[in-house]
Amino acid sequence: MIYDIRHLTTYSYEAPVGFARCTMRLIPTSSPGQKVLWSRLSITPAPSERRERVSFFGHVVVTVTIETPHSELSVEAHSRVDVDREGQMGLFLGRGWEDIRAEAFASNALSAASPAHYLYPSRLVSLDPAITAYAERSFTQGRPLLEAADDLTGRIKAEFAYDTKATAVSTPLKEAFEHRRGVCQDFAHIMIAGLRGLGLPAAYVSGYLRTVPPPGQKRLEGADATHAWVAVWAGSDLGWIGFDPTNNMRALNDHIDLATGRDYADISPVDGVILGAGDQDLDVKVDVVPVGAAGA
Repeated sequence: MIYDIRHLTTYSYEAPVGFARCTMRLIPTSSPGQKVLWSRLSITPAPSERRERVSFFGHVVVTVTIETPHSELSVEAHSRVDVDREGQMGLFLGRGWEDIRAEAFASNALSAASPAHYLYPSRLVSLDPAITAYAERSFTQGRPLLEAADDLTGRIKAEFAYDTKATAVSTPLKEAFEHRRGVCQDFAHIMIAGLRGLGLPAAYVSGYLRTVPPPGQKRLEGADATHAWVAVWAGSDLGWIGFDPTNNMRALNDHIDLATGRDYADISPVDGVILGAGDQDLDVKVDVVPVGAAGA
């Protein structure tokens, strides 16, 4: 499936901002099952300096400096991406999860795709005995890894309420778990914490999820959204497999990867500093349109 993606981020400031330095992770990269055909990033007002690099984890990082006074900052990313994960749809359930754990801890590879980077606590994902115990209910002795991960994905969907007002980016993982409420970021972090607590490598993936309008209705412009899910290392034979606990599904052809890291702190779409006074408003619009279906 080929997608055209438009991601528009607009900051509106109560008082003019005289200086801004921003780091952006809004350009998708090619990865197994995904090929970026083209991409571009437009920023208004135009930066006085712009630098681009590839992070250790493989995603594109653009850093800009804006010295023109402005009351609004617009960042618009356009991409065309070909996603084909058909080969993952019929995967056998694989080895028992204990075997995968032993292989992960025995790995001496240090490349970005190595499981070694995703076994331990990270900035936003601490190890919590209660969350480990919660995940352990799915990972019974000898159970195939993919079957157990599917089960944990379904339990989070069934037992946690999606509530955009329950948490913020800064809400501690433990709080979201105890209240059983949150958004995709929270659910991904909780699942990652549970898996790492069991000794299984798990990564945080940000990206996009294609949404389909109700029958007979046109899709609304800007109605799609950024999303987050989990990549679980299933051994050297299968590699990384995506699981979406917000929707109880595997991350297949409706999911478009933007960036992968240890948690949200590694791959936040936009961060930085500004010099200005007053409040600011943030507006994000996302369109994920299959090529040839723009009017759908």
